[in-house]
Amino acid sequence: MIPEKTALLLIEYQNDFVSEGGAQHDAVKAVMADTDMLAHSRAVVERARAQGVTVMHAPITFAEGYPEIPSDPYGILAGIKQANAFRKDSWGAAIADAMAPVDGDIVIEGKRGLDCFASTNIDFILRQRGITDLAIAGFLTNCCVESTMRSAYERGFRVVTLTDCTATLSPEEQHAAVTKNFPMFSKPMTHDQFLADLETSA
Repeated sequence: MIPEKTALLLIEYQNDFVSEGGAQHDAVKAVMADTDMLAHSRAVVERARAQGVTVMHAPITFAEGYPEIPSDPYGILAGIKQANAFRKDSWGAAIADAMAPVDGDIVIEGKRGLDCFASTNIDFILRQRGITDLAIAGFLTNCCVESTMRSAYERGFRVVTLTDCTATLSPEEQHAAVTKNFPMFSKPMTHDQFLADLETSA
């Protein structure tokens, strides 16, 4: 991978997932610990930035009252609404300090559902910047990460999923996503493998 043609997409590293007291933190903290995903994510973003990789953040937010979600939601969106999570301008919706954007990073606006491509201009940004390779990290492994992975694959990007920079609701779901689904639509790598590939290509 050529760093100048590679982007690192960080999905929903927000307090509601990442931080103690976050609305969804208890649901993901066990898998976060299993994969050591926060430490690995911090390491990969710092070294990727230093290599010249485009770093992108994709938070999800909803207006007060969740007007963007159907009145009778089901599945993952029902869980978000029930937990009162990711409310715009709330502490929970803010990107966690440990993964905060820095100058030169891009924050993708408009994510309201699972797939980062569905309601944002991320495709336009990637193509305008000449990005060919997209590495994905974040939450939830088998939800937003997987949905975005599939869309990126369909659009012709070379997709990497960072297996130790993701977390979901249970070890069983994490294992199934990483071992069964990720290889169908991406090149699964640990963060160390990804960085080694970048450094070899640089």
